[in-house]
Amino acid sequence: MFNSSSDNVKKLNSINRRMFITGSIKFFIMVGIVSRLFFLQVKENKKYLTLSDKNRIREWKLAPVRGEFHDYFGNVIAGNFEAYQLHIIPEQVDDFRYVIYRIKDLLELSDKEFRKVLKKKNEIKPWETLIVSDNLNWQKFSKVNNHLYDLNGVKPVISISRNYPYKENFTHLIGYVSQANQDDIESTDSIKKNFVPGLKVGKVGLEKSFEEKLIGTNDIERYEVNAYGRRISQLEFQKGEKGKNLRLTIDTEVQKLTNDLLKDKAGSICVMDIYTGAVIAMHSSPSFDPNLFVFGISQDEWQLIRNDPMKPLVNKTLQGNYSPGSTIKPIVALSALENGIIDTNFTVKCTGKTEMYDQTYHCWKKKGHGFVSLRNAMKQSCDTYFYEISRKLGVDRLSETAKKFGLGEKVFGDLFDIEKKGLIPNTQWKKNALGKGWLLGETIITGIGQGYIQTTPIQLCLMTAQIANGGYKIYPHIVSEDKKKVHPADKYTPLYENSKNIRIIKDAMFGSTNEVMGTSYRSRIDNPKYQFAGKTGTAQVKKITERERELDLKTFEIPYEQRDHALYIAFGPYKNPRYALSIIVEHGGNGSTTAAPMATKLFKLIIDRHVIRQLMDDKRYLEI
Repeated sequence: MFNSSSDNVKKLNSINRRMFITGSIKFFIMVGIVSRLFFLQVKENKKYLTLSDKNRIREWKLAPVRGEFHDYFGNVIAGNFEAYQLHIIPEQVDDFRYVIYRIKDLLELSDKEFRKVLKKKNEIKPWETLIVSDNLNWQKFSKVNNHLYDLNGVKPVISISRNYPYKENFTHLIGYVSQANQDDIESTDSIKKNFVPGLKVGKVGLEKSFEEKLIGTNDIERYEVNAYGRRISQLEFQKGEKGKNLRLTIDTEVQKLTNDLLKDKAGSICVMDIYTGAVIAMHSSPSFDPNLFVFGISQDEWQLIRNDPMKPLVNKTLQGNYSPGSTIKPIVALSALENGIIDTNFTVKCTGKTEMYDQTYHCWKKKGHGFVSLRNAMKQSCDTYFYEISRKLGVDRLSETAKKFGLGEKVFGDLFDIEKKGLIPNTQWKKNALGKGWLLGETIITGIGQGYIQTTPIQLCLMTAQIANGGYKIYPHIVSEDKKKVHPADKYTPLYENSKNIRIIKDAMFGSTNEVMGTSYRSRIDNPKYQFAGKTGTAQVKKITERERELDLKTFEIPYEQRDHALYIAFGPYKNPRYALSIIVEHGGNGSTTAAPMATKLFKLIIDRHVIRQLMDDKRYLEI
């Protein structure tokens, strides 16, 4: 009886202990749960609310709207359009293989396109955006949007992209945009600040030069999504600022004509206002369609452009270093007059060649021009005359005059990073660069624009403009709002010692174009409204051997790459000049037959368009 009672007590105590322990455990668990709930709901409330919002609410930066380029008359020459894109962030996709194959079917991607997408995916980090397509049509874009419930991590995006309506007409001037790379992001603050996947930025030309003004700022969109990541509603939209529109000084109609004139040719045409320095046209040929680069050029198209022997990727207007040939003769004559070496009565007898120190220097006319004065020498482009006056002048004084008129320096300063300075040699340059003394023979050939001397087409245009305006310094510009502010004391800086000498040169250039025996006489316009004055040039690209000189081959009989370059400079109308131009046709043969006839067509259009330009100026003045 006693044992039975004792056992019952032990059992009861054991049960009580177990219940106590169990109750204690439950109590502590409950306390733990309550504490955790308190911690999560009160202490960590903001954190988890934010995380919840991140799952429910998405923020999306959109590509900024790029500023446009307009020509002088307000025509859009580089604009924008809406582009439909498809993005994927790989780390947000549960089953990438499934999703990418679904997209392949929806977009009807070819095997080549599909492999390209997979290759891009392998080249990026999992958290980076994979751009499956950056230019979908509306049908495919809508199709993807209708299947988003089955495409977790896929983002259809409406972006802004570039369009060049005039295609190859403005390529070397405006340039083009393409997808920003790492170098672009690191080198330009505005690109880094506004970067979004697929952002297009300027790669060359004015698109690159004015990137900071053009790029604009991002639109920011906040929207709510469901469990499948599909948009339910837009919560907020923060509008970014569009980039600045830039109005150029270019006349599209003149620019198009320069393109037409140089069709199937390599070369450059520049047109400039001789008083304001406004560039009316500036074209390098051959060109290419910049739209090809906006969404990434294909390998086949790239190879066609890259391997073209006429080098369409080179901006010949700014990068082309050419011997100026006889287009330098107005400066040689002006320098000789300014330095008192000759006067208008100074004559030279041209027999077709000049012997000096066992060297023979030929005139282009085999039998010579006979006795010629400065005016006749310029009119007929007599080499012998310019051999003699350059010999008397010396290269250092010639160099000084040439530099005054814009040769040997960048015309646009630091606006284009590709622009070349050219080369106007002198005795000190040769000593520093080559470690040798200057030779008299080098002075002689410099006087006809051969030898070391190198100029760019835009420099020749500026030189001509400053002769045409009476010998005053001007400051060329392409963007209307970017016109250089000039101190009043520098506004009409003369580049001459005696204005009479400028008039002599202009008159000699008139004779070269408008009088019998003038080298560009066949390209003249008799109507005073369009009448212009100019100077032809023919620049050798290789030394002519005695045998070749005896054969006297026609241009078409010479291999293309060995033909001379054809040049022409001019200004008009002659009585009241307003515009200057320079033309160069690579391997075009003779300046009088290839380049000068282009000026005839150009001046007719340029001068007709001048009236419209003045009306536009008057209208803007009244608006101000």
